[in-house]
Amino acid sequence: MFGNQRAWHLVFSLSALVTFLLGCQRSSAGQTRSPFLGSVPTGQATGTTIELSLKDAFERALKYNLSVIESSQNTRAAHAVRLRRLNALLPDLSARVSGAIGQINLRANGFNFNFPGVRVPTIVGPFSVADARAYLSQEIFNWSDIKTWKSASESERASQYSYKSDRDLVVLTTGNAYLLVISDGANVDSIRAQVKRAQTLYQQDVDQNKEGVIASIDVLRARVELQTQQQRLIAAENQLAIDKLTLARVIGLPNGQEFQLGDSVPYAALAGITLEQGLAQAYSKRPDYLSAKAQVQAAELARQAATAQNYPSLSTATNYGDIGSPNFGTSHGTFSFAVTLSVPIFQGSRVRADKLQADSALQQRRAELADLGGQIDDQVRTAFFNLKSSSELVRVAESNIDLANQTLVQAQDRFRAGVADNLEVVQAQESVASANQSYIASLYAFNLAKISLAQAIGVAEQSSLQYLGAK
Repeated sequence: MFGNQRAWHLVFSLSALVTFLLGCQRSSAGQTRSPFLGSVPTGQATGTTIELSLKDAFERALKYNLSVIESSQNTRAAHAVRLRRLNALLPDLSARVSGAIGQINLRANGFNFNFPGVRVPTIVGPFSVADARAYLSQEIFNWSDIKTWKSASESERASQYSYKSDRDLVVLTTGNAYLLVISDGANVDSIRAQVKRAQTLYQQDVDQNKEGVIASIDVLRARVELQTQQQRLIAAENQLAIDKLTLARVIGLPNGQEFQLGDSVPYAALAGITLEQGLAQAYSKRPDYLSAKAQVQAAELARQAATAQNYPSLSTATNYGDIGSPNFGTSHGTFSFAVTLSVPIFQGSRVRADKLQADSALQQRRAELADLGGQIDDQVRTAFFNLKSSSELVRVAESNIDLANQTLVQAQDRFRAGVADNLEVVQAQESVASANQSYIASLYAFNLAKISLAQAIGVAEQSSLQYLGAK
C-alpha cells in the first residue's frame, strides 16, 4: 500500500510539473484553458477506428495544436515589426506625373494696376503646366533608428526561439496525453481481470454456501468485492474515454474520430546522459533560455536607441524632373538636392522618460533571465530525481505484483481447506488490484519523466521518441 501511495504521489508531482510548464494562468472569471490543450480540428471523421502511433500524434500536434499556431503567428508579427523598423533606414523613392491648367484673376488677388494709355489685363490665362518628377529621400545617419532596428531584430530572434520552445512543450503535452491513455487502458484491462476473478470467486462462494460449506457472510464479502471491482471498472472506462478526448483535442483529430493507440511504450531504461551533461545541454540548447537571452539583448539595444535620440541625424531629400508649359514639348529638366543636419538641443523630458522606461524593461528582462536559469537547474535536477525514483518504483511494483498474486493463491488455498474464511481472499484480491495499479502508475510516471527530461534539456521534439523507445 505504501508503494502504491508513493507511485501516485510521483504521478501527481509530474502532472503538476507538466501543468506548470504549460503556463496555465488564472483569470478573473476562473481557470483559463491552456492553448497547449487546444487545437484546430482538421479533416473529416472516417467513421472507422484508426490506429494512432506516438509518432503520428507528435506530427499532428506540431501541425494543429493551438499553441503552435499562435506561436507561429507571433513570430510573423515580430518579423513585421522588424520590417517596420528597417523601413526607417531605407530610401523612400516615388514618382509623379502631373498636368494642370489654370486661370488667375489678378484683381481678385490684389493686383489692380492702372497705367495711362496702357491696358493691363486683370485675367491671366488660361495656361497649362506639365510636370514629370522623381522624389528620393534618405535618412543618411540616425543612430537611434539603427539601434531600434537592431532591437527589433533581436526581438524577432527571441520570438523564433519561443516558437521552438512551444513546440517542445507541445511534444511534452502530447506525450503526457498519450501515456495517460496507455495508462488508462492498462488500468481498464487490469480491473477487468479483477472483475472476472471476483466474479469467479463469488460464484464459487455461492455454490459452497448452497452446499453448507461456508457461511453467508463469506458470500456477502465476495459480492461486495465483486461490486467494488465493477464500480472501479465503470470509473476507469469513463476516465479512459475522457482522456482519449483530451488527446484528440491536443493533436487536432477530427471531431468524433474514433482511434486506438498503436504504441504501448513498455519499460525501457534510459542511459547515456548524466546530470552534468543535462545541465550543460539545457543552458546551451533550451530555446526558452536562448529566447530570454535574446530579449535581454533586445532590451539593451532599445535603451541605446532611447539614448541616441539626443544624437545628431543627417538626411537628404532630392527630386529631379521635367517641367514645361503648355506641354512636355517645351519642357526642361529641373532638380533639387538638399542635405539636412538635425541637432537636438532641447526635447523636454521625452528622451529622459524613454531612457527610464527602456532601462526599466532591461532590468526586468535580466531578472527574468536569471530566474529562468534557476528554473532550468531546478527542472533538470527534478527530472533526474523523478526518473530515478520512478524507475525504482517500476521494479518494486513488478515484485509486488508477483508477491500479491502468490498471497492470493495461498489465501484461496487456505479458504478451500477451511483453515480461514474468505476475508483473507478479499484482502488478497485488494492487494493484487493495488499492486497492479501501482505498477501502471509507476510505468506512466517513468515514461513521463523521460519526456520531461527531454523537455528540460531542450531536445523534446528531436529525441522524445528515442527516449521512450518508440519508432
